[in-house]
Amino acid sequence: MALSLTKIEALAPDQGSLAAAKKLLKPSGWPTVCEDGEGLVWGECQGSGSNPYRVCVTEADAGYKCTCPSRKFPCKHSLALMWMRVEGKVTFSKGTAPGWVADWLSRRRGPSAAGASTEPKASIAATEVEVVEAVDPKAEAKAAAARERSRQTRETAILGGLDELALWLSDMVAAGVASFASNPGPACRMMAQRLFDAKASGLGVMVDSLPARILELPEFSRAVACVKELGVIHLVAEAYRRQTELPERLKDDVRQMVGWNITREALLADESAERAEATWRVWMTRAELQPDKLRRIETWLHGGGRTAVLIDYVPASTGAAKSGYAVGEQFSSELVFYPSPVPMRALISRATSGCELSDDPLSIPEVDLGAAFGQYEEALALKPWLGDFPLFFRNGRIKRSGGRFFLVDDEVCLPIGDAQADAAWPLLQCGNIAGAGIWNGEFMSLSWLETDLGRWMA
Repeated sequence: MALSLTKIEALAPDQGSLAAAKKLLKPSGWPTVCEDGEGLVWGECQGSGSNPYRVCVTEADAGYKCTCPSRKFPCKHSLALMWMRVEGKVTFSKGTAPGWVADWLSRRRGPSAAGASTEPKASIAATEVEVVEAVDPKAEAKAAAARERSRQTRETAILGGLDELALWLSDMVAAGVASFASNPGPACRMMAQRLFDAKASGLGVMVDSLPARILELPEFSRAVACVKELGVIHLVAEAYRRQTELPERLKDDVRQMVGWNITREALLADESAERAEATWRVWMTRAELQPDKLRRIETWLHGGGRTAVLIDYVPASTGAAKSGYAVGEQFSSELVFYPSPVPMRALISRATSGCELSDDPLSIPEVDLGAAFGQYEEALALKPWLGDFPLFFRNGRIKRSGGRFFLVDDEVCLPIGDAQADAAWPLLQCGNIAGAGIWNGEFMSLSWLETDLGRWMA
């Protein structure tokens, strides 16, 4: 049975899903809507995260797939795409299905089971009723006062948490960093929970994830790494105490580090926020499970001579999740960056083209490895708690000493993470290489290399 409004009503899991789908019918929320002319439609819907959700639908049997973490099937994005298709008010570009759509089609087990139902479970007509609430100035003022009280209460709680953190750091140093480095887990979990209780969730995650960062290093370097890690945590805490003395961008950054979030709506509405429009190439994606039971999903982009990262957080309970983009894909859009003295995290504010996979080489600047590392040092001076930093370089070489591998040139020697040791063996046979990776202050994680023997990707 072909798609129809009645069919959509039958598919909808409940009335709320239809109401939510109706809010997504605006074309401005869909950077891409396409069809292949044979009953297959797909699109990208900008949700609350930095990555748009990817949705595809087969018209013949109402099959659907969406990358959002919703537990309702079909989700509001799938319903909205069907709805726009049925209404015919939105123009669907004609094209060839991209790889992510083709991959879904190849894994389908046949016609959608949900498509067999014809009995409406919800009503589209009911979504037409909209209640317009009058704005009550007194109620608005009361709500604003409540928000301010809540903010002040949280500020007080955070400062109390920082007092406990300062005492904890002093105790760890007094007891001996070498002893702490041998088993940091129990102490970190206890302090992290205190920070979470104090509403300093960002610092809580830093403390809770410290053991994992330490234990992935060679044993001989763990004590020194602990000193650095504890020093960064102390630095962030003290910067927060003195935030009124900081430059505006550094102040914004440290507040985000401690746990104050900037909503997507607030960032997009900020006229002072930095923006950049370019054709962006995906050169790395990664997902990491955090101690707070959220999965952090990163999509690293390069375009217009700069690097950006899209970051999403999804509950670990939704299962294994990954970026909505594949390495090698490219798209044109405007990005808006979170305030920082070293702006890298961004959101897609406006897409100007769809996403397509490209086999072209990565656009790597004419910068030697030593000069690229110099850019890291300059960024570290601007943002002392910098963390991960992308390095794009040319004329690097892979060398081995014992069981460890290093990325070197005539100026610097950067250790490569032990997790990439096996994959790095073939690179010893290459001469000069150009590429990109992430330097975290301790070791390099290679992602994309152009070598004499061809392209290497992690």
